[in-house]
Amino acid sequence: MSRHGHGLVLGKFYPPHAGHHHLVRTAAERCERLTVLVCAASVESVPLADRVAWMREAHPGVRVVGAVDDHPVDLLDPAVWDAHMAVFTGAVPEPVDAVFSSEAYGDELARRFGAAHVPVDPDRTAYPVSGTAVRKDPVGNWAFLSAPVRAALTRRVVVLGAESTGTTTLARALADHYRARGGVWADTGYVAEYGREYSERKLAEVRAARPGADWSEVAFASAEFPVIAREQAAREQAAARAGSPVLFCDTDAFATTIWHERYLGGAYPAEPEPRTQHLWILTDHTGVPFEDDGLRDGEHLRPWMTRRFRAELARTGRRTVEVTGPHEHRLATAAAAVDALLAEGSGLADPLPERR
Repeated sequence: MSRHGHGLVLGKFYPPHAGHHHLVRTAAERCERLTVLVCAASVESVPLADRVAWMREAHPGVRVVGAVDDHPVDLLDPAVWDAHMAVFTGAVPEPVDAVFSSEAYGDELARRFGAAHVPVDPDRTAYPVSGTAVRKDPVGNWAFLSAPVRAALTRRVVVLGAESTGTTTLARALADHYRARGGVWADTGYVAEYGREYSERKLAEVRAARPGADWSEVAFASAEFPVIAREQAAREQAAARAGSPVLFCDTDAFATTIWHERYLGGAYPAEPEPRTQHLWILTDHTGVPFEDDGLRDGEHLRPWMTRRFRAELARTGRRTVEVTGPHEHRLATAAAAVDALLAEGSGLADPLPERR
């Protein structure tokens, strides 16, 4: 088996999948050094920087670079090839000894680099998957996706509402509902409310100093809420990397802004975390008995909180469904909304079409 000096793997990686990683691993084993060139067009939904980061995470010993390539796709037009090659050589100016590819254009690409062409699994027998297939049906190709790509494609559903309105019960029930479907759904994740864990710790600290203290003696500072929001977002991201195509979150960083208002009466002290969720399920307080579990004292505030959540969800343009009635009805309403979200697919835009 020939060993090469500088190898090149080129692709869109839109998004990266197991076939891409097999190609890169194979090339890396047969080269002294390997460059992976990620080329993205402006019409595509996944930013170039994300794809480069994903490939670097998957292949830490490989040099990964990126380039924007908005030239048309026409494998039969020499002028179009010239335009693409200007992008490729601008990103990879060093001499290339071997081009590794699973594509039909591999021979011409290698010839233009003055390199040998090394085909790798052109019939896709090792990993029967393609970027087109993933974009069309991410659920059906979930097994071929790495953790960061799963995190990007996971549909994230947030259950939020005033205290003692069944948010935790509903979020857990939704996760169980989808796990029961089996297959790819068996790993459906649930992210607990970090704010509750944080609150329990604060109450324990107060009680360590004053045994018998209750929740009314716990005080929050404004600066604590961004800490809670960041940890909630971090746990959500970790769960999205490891689970099924849907993830259920018992609150999120956005909800923390309303809780800040509830406890301190003023505006949130920092910008909310970037929006990574896709559906928010608001639990109405009507008809839900208030249960004091030792961390609650706001039964009288529940109508106000429901209105604030409703208003801010609408103001910020978040896709929302509000659930009311008994638990079984809430679960059915929420599951129908999640199914509708999942039926929409990945939402990834088509790449530039190939001229025929």
